[in-house]
Amino acid sequence: AEGSDEEDRLEAERAALLGEARAVAAELGAARSEAAPGLAEAVMRELADLAMPDARVDVRVSADEADPPRDRCDIWLAANPGLDPAPLGKAASGGELSRVLLALHVQGARSGGPSWVFDEVDAGIGGATATAVGERLARLATSSQVIVITHLPQVAALAEANYRVEKAVRQGESATEISAVRDADLVAELCRMLGARPDDTGARRHAEELLARRAEA
Repeated sequence: AEGSDEEDRLEAERAALLGEARAVAAELGAARSEAAPGLAEAVMRELADLAMPDARVDVRVSADEADPPRDRCDIWLAANPGLDPAPLGKAASGGELSRVLLALHVQGARSGGPSWVFDEVDAGIGGATATAVGERLARLATSSQVIVITHLPQVAALAEANYRVEKAVRQGESATEISAVRDADLVAELCRMLGARPDDTGARRHAEELLARRAEA
């Protein structure tokens, strides 16, 4: 009798908590579904600045069969005109995926936060697209601290400060060294990133042009 009463009490408490969880899940799912179109529009605006002006993005929110239900958010992308949207992981090339991720990070940064770290978010891109990505990262850096790990000179040249990360062996042990790179050393480093020797006249001219763009920005 006493044990039965305790079981009934616990079952009633469980049912009440489950009801609360269902209500919260429904409210959260509705909020996510309402916010999804706005996020898709914001990402498309960012992609237009990242050399993907015709991209279409769809953010789809769905719930599973769990009790309470759990939401799943899928991003669908049509990178070019005439293409049907498909799940991001299947539709995007490496460069396109990098830019979509950057666009999402930029939206996240709008909510605040002192620092953002991007580890090769520019992977798989180059040329004018790399410049567009670098410029977007530079604009983001006006409101937050932005740390970018990159192998692209177009991106590195737009940074306010540059550091070179090197691995070395010291007394038989591997070590990582970080050193500031500026002025003539920065020009030489950009030449190396361009795949040329620091004394290559054409590469030096290109590196100096890239740095001049930073000064003009």
